[in-house]
Amino acid sequence: MIPLNDLSMHLADYDFDLPGELIAAFPSEKRGDDRLLVLDRNRAELAHRHFSDLPAFLRAGDLLVLNDVKVRRARLRARKSPGGGAAAVLLIKPTADETLWECLLDTHRRLRPGQMFLLADGTQAELVSRENKPGGSALIRFERAIDSDFLDRYGEVPLPPYILKRRMEDPAHTAQDDERYQTVYADQGTALAAPTAGLHFTQEMLARLEQAGVRLARLTLDVGWGTFAPIRTEDIRRHQMHAETFELSPQLVREVISAKQEARRVVAVGTTVVRALESAAAQAGTAPTINALRAGRYATDLFIIPGYHFRAVDALITNFHTPRSSLLVLVSAFAGRERILAAYTEAAAQGYRFFSYGDAMLMV
Repeated sequence: MIPLNDLSMHLADYDFDLPGELIAAFPSEKRGDDRLLVLDRNRAELAHRHFSDLPAFLRAGDLLVLNDVKVRRARLRARKSPGGGAAAVLLIKPTADETLWECLLDTHRRLRPGQMFLLADGTQAELVSRENKPGGSALIRFERAIDSDFLDRYGEVPLPPYILKRRMEDPAHTAQDDERYQTVYADQGTALAAPTAGLHFTQEMLARLEQAGVRLARLTLDVGWGTFAPIRTEDIRRHQMHAETFELSPQLVREVISAKQEARRVVAVGTTVVRALESAAAQAGTAPTINALRAGRYATDLFIIPGYHFRAVDALITNFHTPRSSLLVLVSAFAGRERILAAYTEAAAQGYRFFSYGDAMLMV
């Protein structure tokens, strides 16, 4: 029986106090050298461990599912023309071709259509239109195709805004981001943000898990900016997620179905894996098993809120999420709102690092 307090649909009930100094602006000195908070959902118990202890909490036969998407160097520095004021353009996706892009603009002033920009190499760009709402996207036309070669040369890793703000105050160590804001197994697709739960894994850790009998599988979900868009409605049921695309391989589908048939746990590495597996399972039907799961490319705008019935995922490895966010709502649906808020309060009291470059949490 789920406590009624865990089923709250009020955004204000997904808030917590977070001291600013606990927001991780930089990765740990060594990949995987992070803390791990373990939440046993049945016993409502917490254990303070290190990420290197993860194999002790997984079993032989567990299926560990990773999101192997690669982060695109999608942030472009620009200058307004005329004037020369600084701006930044985050490329979301091309429209008709690679000269017209849907983007997000980071500027100190509101800009009107017709505003011109100069990129680092002298390429000109024009603001065609912009949504009239907070965080709205824009259409920008570039005088040349902004392709992968251009981004490899001039693009930057699209770090979250709160990290960039801290970096302006302390710009040290930014050279690490090309490597550290990418998982060690990233080799598919193009994402605007890293599946950050996977940032803790090293090749050595993956090898240790396989040696212990844990099975590994991959899917690809192109993480979009909408995953991190704030909830702006007090009733969380009115929040609309931006659609993201993902792909399930035949091998992944066979592994998931086999694990569920044999009562082995499916362990999701990150909320992106949860959304992909649960979206595909929901589209496969409402049967108590997911034997109808199919390989293929999908699109999802699934927003997982308390009361959701999880069909695929049995355990979850994730980072600590932003207050009042869709990701905090998702993990509350998985483990219970009151348990999550109590765990977050304990994590803050113990000095855990939060958000993309922060520490990890395992929910079993």
